[in-house]
Amino acid sequence: MIDIVKARSMSDAELVQALTDAKRDLWQARFELSTRQLKDTSVVAKTRKSIARLLMVIAERQAGGSSEVAR
Repeated sequence: MIDIVKARSMSDAELVQALTDAKRDLWQARFELSTRQLKDTSVVAKTRKSIARLLMVIAERQAGGSSEVAR
């Protein structure tokens, strides 16, 4: 799973690749969950949160801003 600090340090190409990998991992986890092969069901939620983090960083870059608060 990717934390926000690591996601913000990635390049745009790395973000897209990480997003693709995370979506694939989510699909795989959902498939295993439906066939009762998944042992740790929290993987689905963790993967969804990783996808959300990646999408947030991509959206921040497209907006040209950053979520850091100016002091």
